[in-house]
This record gives sequence, C-alpha cells and structure tokens, in this order.
Amino acid sequence: MLTAIWLQVSGQETRNENRDGNQVTVAPDTNENTKVVIGKDLFSIEDSKEAFKVRAGNRGLTILESLESPKVSFERFTGNDASDQEDKKDREASRAKFRRGFKGHWSGIELGFNNYLTADNGMVMPDEIYYMTLHSGKSNNFNLNITQQSFGFTKHIGLVTGLGINWNNYKFDGNNNIRKNTMGIIEIDSLDAHLEKSKFTTVYLTLPLMLEIQIPADNHHVNLAGGFIGAIKLGSYTKMVFENGDKVKSHGDLSLNLLRCGPTARIGYENFQIYATYYMTPLFKSEKGPLGYKLYPFEIGFAFTFND
Repeated sequence: MLTAIWLQVSGQETRNENRDGNQVTVAPDTNENTKVVIGKDLFSIEDSKEAFKVRAGNRGLTILESLESPKVSFERFTGNDASDQEDKKDREASRAKFRRGFKGHWSGIELGFNNYLTADNGMVMPDEIYYMTLHSGKSNNFNLNITQQSFGFTKHIGLVTGLGINWNNYKFDGNNNIRKNTMGIIEIDSLDAHLEKSKFTTVYLTLPLMLEIQIPADNHHVNLAGGFIGAIKLGSYTKMVFENGDKVKSHGDLSLNLLRCGPTARIGYENFQIYATYYMTPLFKSEKGPLGYKLYPFEIGFAFTFND
C-alpha cells in the first residue's frame, strides 16, 4: 500500500483534496523532501534525504539513511508537540459539540394507569385485605416533568435527569375507603351509605437518572431509555363521593413511605414515548400496611415530551 501511494504522489505538485471528510496533502519542497498527509493524524508519509517516516495515528515508523545499513525505529506520539496539541483541541471541540447536541426525553407530561402488586407479584389481593382491591380501569396517574438536564457522551447517547411531580389515584373497587388507626396501621373505612366514588391519592416529587440511546430512523429518532427514579412524598389524601353528591376529603400521610425508588424504562419515536415504572419500595411503611402486607406500586402509560 505504501509503495502504491508513493508511486502515485512522487514528482507531483502540492495539492489538497477532501474525500469523505479526510484531507489528502502532498507537499514536495525545493530540497526534494516530500510529505503525504491523509487527515490530521490519520496517516502520513514523509521522505527526505536523511529519513523516511510513516505515521498512522499515534504510532510511527522511521527509517534513517546510513552508509552501512538503514536504521529502523518505532515511535509512539504522545501529543506533546504543537500540531498534536492542536489536533487534540479540535477533537475535544468536536466531542463537546456532539455532547451539546444530545437532548434527552424527560420534560413533558405523562398519562397512564397505576396499581400495586403483592409480594408474590400478584394483582389479586388476599381475602384478608379484599378492601384494597382497585378498579384498574379508573386508577390512573398524571406526571408533570418540569425540568430536564441532558449530559451527552455522543450526539445520540447520554444521561438524562430532571425533576417531576407525580400524582397517583388509586380508586377502590368496593364500597369502602381506608384510614389510619391509632397505631398508624392502615385498615378499612367501611360506610353504611353507598359510595359513587372512593379513592386515595399520593403526590411525589420525582428525580430520574436514565441512560438514553437515540437510533436514527428516516431523519427522526427511535428513543430507548432505562434507569431509576427516586421520589420523595409531598402529600396524600382520601376522597369519597356519595350517591347524593356529598363529598368527603381527608388529608393525611396514610403511613406512606417518605422515600421510594425503582427502575423505569421507556421507548418512543421522537417526542412520543411509552413508559413503565415499578417501585421496589413498598407503598406503606414497614408493618404499617393493611394487616402488615407489603404492596408495591407500578405505573404504565404514554408521555409527550418537550425536549426541543
């Protein structure tokens, strides 16, 4: 390959070409020295009366002319000379540009359904706590993700974090609600009157940390992201609506865990995403859940992001 390149460029005038982004330079001088450069530090050949040098990346080969016999030496370039330092700055600037170009998908609104699982990953409540059974089709969540920060490794890969507010509405399937007794344990709140609606609501401040990969597809992107979401409780309340239209709303912490954390994943196309989150932290404090049972909340739904 070296011989072919050398025969091609020997005796020609200086010229610059740009093919696929790589610059090719051939520069003979008045002392019959010739230098061929492909890219800034991709490949180069330099020939003079004293030596013949070949460099590929940060490694090189030098053949010194000698009356006795040629002397061959191998070199490793550390980037200390001025040209290497300049090339290094250019590469760093290029990488920084790619990092600045990365924008994750978090800020926006999310709408979905939520429920909880027992310790054996079942959605059917044990008979002893039948009153915790939810109406799955009417138990929903709403998330407002208000801030976002993106840290790109490349133009299409990076970390995403931010802040959001998470509302979870758990609507009961039976004619009951829940309350906290004097021991702080959750128990049934049964009523003689018929309830039109009955639910309890939690509000959390969320903080995600996700790795996102954006796959180009017809000038758009398919987004894949996964990581963890931490949350801190802001408040909770119960609400009951009677058949006659009367409403009763009670605020209280309901022995909920102050902090929670769990894995999250999402997939989407441009600014439309499908998300799912499972919290490994039980909904209620240890030994404070209904009859001591541990219930693990999860949610799944659609997201519309405003990252652009």
